[in-house]
Amino acid sequence: MTDLEIGLASFPALLILIFLRVPIGLAMFLVGLVGLYFVTGGNVVALSRLKNETYSTFSSYSLSIVPMFLLMGHFATLGGMSQALFRAAEGFLGHRRGGVAMAAIGACAGFGAICGSSLATAATMGRVALPELKRYGYDGGFSTATLAAGGTLGILIPPSVVLVIYAILTEQNIAKLFLAAFIPGLIAALGYVIAISIYVRLHPEAAGTRDAIPMRQRFRQLAAVWPVLVVFVAVVGGIYGGIFTPTEGAAVGALGTGLIALLNGGLTGRTLMESFTVTAKSTAMIFFIVLGAGFYNGFLALTQVPQEMSEWVVTQGYAPVTVLIVILVFYLIFGCLMDSLSMILLTIPIFFPVIGALDFGMSAEHVAIWFGILVLIVVEVGLITPPVGMNLFVINAMDRATPMLATYRAVIYFVGSDLVRVAILVAFPAITLFLL
Repeated sequence: MTDLEIGLASFPALLILIFLRVPIGLAMFLVGLVGLYFVTGGNVVALSRLKNETYSTFSSYSLSIVPMFLLMGHFATLGGMSQALFRAAEGFLGHRRGGVAMAAIGACAGFGAICGSSLATAATMGRVALPELKRYGYDGGFSTATLAAGGTLGILIPPSVVLVIYAILTEQNIAKLFLAAFIPGLIAALGYVIAISIYVRLHPEAAGTRDAIPMRQRFRQLAAVWPVLVVFVAVVGGIYGGIFTPTEGAAVGALGTGLIALLNGGLTGRTLMESFTVTAKSTAMIFFIVLGAGFYNGFLALTQVPQEMSEWVVTQGYAPVTVLIVILVFYLIFGCLMDSLSMILLTIPIFFPVIGALDFGMSAEHVAIWFGILVLIVVEVGLITPPVGMNLFVINAMDRATPMLATYRAVIYFVGSDLVRVAILVAFPAITLFLL
């Protein structure tokens, strides 16, 4: 077999390992290790790369942003910020038709601004909002679908762990990626609110009612979210004001949310150690996936698969937008089966050279940022797409009384909103790049 054939054969081998429930990081590592053995005709290069890849990957200063953002999310939960966000949004929206569900989306968007994880946002807001939705008579399927969709905002609205990894892989500016994700994130939240409005009009029995509360109480609840605003402004404003780098901003955010949690009584010696332990475990999992992807992608580069694929696509004469749509459909389908970080680590080194070789009438940097935001969106859509969207299972596990089929039926409205949003952002790249 030629090196190219070995590289192509590695894809089905990798998928088989994943379907056999081998952890994605380990699967990529093993396929890359074995592939290097066959390509180089021995284990000298493979073992040498094992040493060098490990050091070069984990000595990256930019990766230190990952544990900081994860720790910031844990401290934010301990500080009661998720509850404050939901109560504030509920105060202004709860009395409207479908208002409590809209409040849950608003709270997810707010929490996403201080938590870079989709699954963490879904799980945290699920614990806060699900009891309230059931209390006011909201249908179980509608409630779980709303929270599963809202959870995807956690990774789109900056800061985002996955965007950091994408920036490292493609050598892009992290701050510019965060800025580009802001407007698509707001559009996503607005689209979900519209989807809720349509759903409750077509299924009025799915949403209960809630009495309006006095305006004074609403503003009192709104004032309680000041810690979230302070942290967000400090982190994002500091980054774009040139006061500190994104990595330093993540550390400032973790410190700020930790102090707020301490003042609110949520941070004790026991919860502090629990936060460190959970952050360490999550970081170790992410870093091992990064290492496995680095090893596998190094093997692919040696076989020339990405280069050959990009050259083949260019010589076919396909329209750039056609190629982009095919890639996004691929992400949408496989996003149902894999988490967003694994998908991006596995595929970006293959697809990014293809996109980079096409002419979209923009600078290379703008194409890279636009493509990154689109990929992030469609991968997150996969997390709520039946039958195997991961967010659906996370939320449904919190409400065992709700059949999964009921969640599937309701979440289709949110998936439809996402697809419309993707189409708009593909057709009008300026929306994504506006703030740049």
